[in-house]
Amino acid sequence: MTPAVGQHYGDRRAVPPAAEDAAAEGRLQYVTAWIGDQLFGIPIEDVRDVFVIQSLTPVPLAPPEILGLANLRGRVVTAVSLRQQLGLPALPDPGRMIAIGIGAGSESFGVIVDRIGEVLDLAPETAAATPFHLDPRWTSLSKGVHRLDDRLLIVLNVDSVLSFSNDITVF
Repeated sequence: MTPAVGQHYGDRRAVPPAAEDAAAEGRLQYVTAWIGDQLFGIPIEDVRDVFVIQSLTPVPLAPPEILGLANLRGRVVTAVSLRQQLGLPALPDPGRMIAIGIGAGSESFGVIVDRIGEVLDLAPETAAATPFHLDPRWTSLSKGVHRLDDRLLIVLNVDSVLSFSNDITVF
């Protein structure tokens, strides 16, 4: 079961019932998305929801990867640009911003993606360490990969995605 954009599983984590069955069988599930032509996944247990950001409130002096704050059903969510973290240019016409909701402690974040994929249910045998030849920008955010039939799925390290640098000099 793939969460559609704008579909939520209440205030609990976005874990469909099938995810619980897969976990019991030792399989790994990821909510997938795309940045450019690269497929990546976030472990389903780290995902709260998938949503469309209607509007953003800028945050003065925030690191460049912080696009602003959004209101999601009365909850303040910090919008994080994965493109910015990867040093990629912004999309010329972003249209609607799609985000994958993740959390760190009591804070909520929305990782902005180009487009959402599906929930993949993978066998542990397809997992591998991050290859040494992977683009260093992706390596810094990765905690491993999965070999799929036609491509590589990069598994995001949520802690790395949420570690921001703020290079502001205070006078």
